Amino acid sequence: MQLSHTRPVTAARFDDPNLMSTAGLVPVMALAQASGLLALADQHLSVPTDKGAHAGRKVGSLVGGMVAGADSIADLAIVRHGAMGTVFDRPYAPSTLGSFLREFTFGHVRQLDAVASRFLCALAQRSPLVAGIDTGRVLVDIDDTIIEVHGHSKQGSGYGYSGVRGLNALLATVTTDTAAPVIVAQRLRRGACGSPRGAARMVADALAAVDRLRTHGTESAAESTPKVLVRVDSAFYGHPTLGAAIAAGADVSVTVRLTSTIKRAIESIDDDAWTPIEYTDALYDEDTDTWISCAEVAEIPFVAFASQKKAHRIPGRLVVRRIPDLRPKKDQDQGTLFDIWRFHAFFTTTDPTDLDTVAADKLHRNHAIVEQVHADLKNSALAHLPSGRFTANAAWLVCAVMAFNLTRAAATLTGDPKLTKATTGTIRRTLVSVPARIASSARRLTLHLPTHWPWETAWNTLFESMFHQNQPIIA
Repeated sequence: MQLSHTRPVTAARFDDPNLMSTAGLVPVMALAQASGLLALADQHLSVPTDKGAHAGRKVGSLVGGMVAGADSIADLAIVRHGAMGTVFDRPYAPSTLGSFLREFTFGHVRQLDAVASRFLCALAQRSPLVAGIDTGRVLVDIDDTIIEVHGHSKQGSGYGYSGVRGLNALLATVTTDTAAPVIVAQRLRRGACGSPRGAARMVADALAAVDRLRTHGTESAAESTPKVLVRVDSAFYGHPTLGAAIAAGADVSVTVRLTSTIKRAIESIDDDAWTPIEYTDALYDEDTDTWISCAEVAEIPFVAFASQKKAHRIPGRLVVRRIPDLRPKKDQDQGTLFDIWRFHAFFTTTDPTDLDTVAADKLHRNHAIVEQVHADLKNSALAHLPSGRFTANAAWLVCAVMAFNLTRAAATLTGDPKLTKATTGTIRRTLVSVPARIASSARRLTLHLPTHWPWETAWNTLFESMFHQNQPIIA
């Protein structure tokens, strides 16, 4: 693509008050308002002084700015350009929003957590955000991530397991067979904190949120739905985390380290118990209806925390995957008398009749989906933690989660299967960052959008689902 020769560009002026660059915020924020975001913030937040006044509109400005792509307090100025002040009532200045965040205490962050949880339930009622949660398998993934910061002025920052200076964000996501992950619980922690710190509380909060999403206020629905499966990695292998999941009525699937106990259990597996699985470079043999693969799985009964008191012991099964050890040896010319394997094991309490060995292994490996959520957030509002105050950054994290869930909910209302499971960056580029010019007639606004917009149908479907127009008003 090259510039036009017949009509060359010779000037540019920022002088049109009727233009806006993020017309997609109109239906998205209509969804947020219809789901009670502003009312919930006004009801639950008690941030003091004049800086905490009109909490609902300020939280709405924060979430709206993040949906539009803001990843710092200064970037929130995106909600105040051109016609934004005409389409929206009182979009707040970045300095006002920064002062609002800095007034937060830990208690106010917990109040904002309550807002986020209720807002998610309202979004689920107004959109197919968590489709299948009341009928199919529900997966809860919990993991933490380090958000890198620079300088020593960030409260709580430190060097954690990743070796970089940052703050630690613990997230819990929910995924179904038909819905992309949404975040049901979040907590910001100091950078040097260990992964399992506070994980038991996170598990309880996440499973309580799943119950609310499943029942929508009815107790009968919870009895007929399958058990939730909580998936975590080896950092969370401990009785507090797994015990919290079991106590809440969920199954667990957790990676285990190769300790001496685990190694002895693996050694007890019979040679004929291993089953080839679909894996890297695997081939499917149609004649025998089996996979020909170098990777194999097997399982044995196992009791977790057998050395602890009886109340802490959890019976289940140990599923082990083995692959040939292809790492380079010191002596490349020296052969081996027998195969050398690398083992990857996880402990699960799932019913073998529901998930056999191969299915349980494949399902557990999909736990990596939570890493995609981390990457998605870091490509959006969590690219930075913008304040030097820890509680302000904790509130920023909660707002980022609400923006993430809101963006996903808006995408599900388009009916486009490609957008339903797309990243928030893709949704922002296709649905939110659409330029428009406003026109006023009879005290009503009409948005004029670009012709031949590739995602026009999806955008119109979202718009009409929020404003219930029989005839499109987009010109």
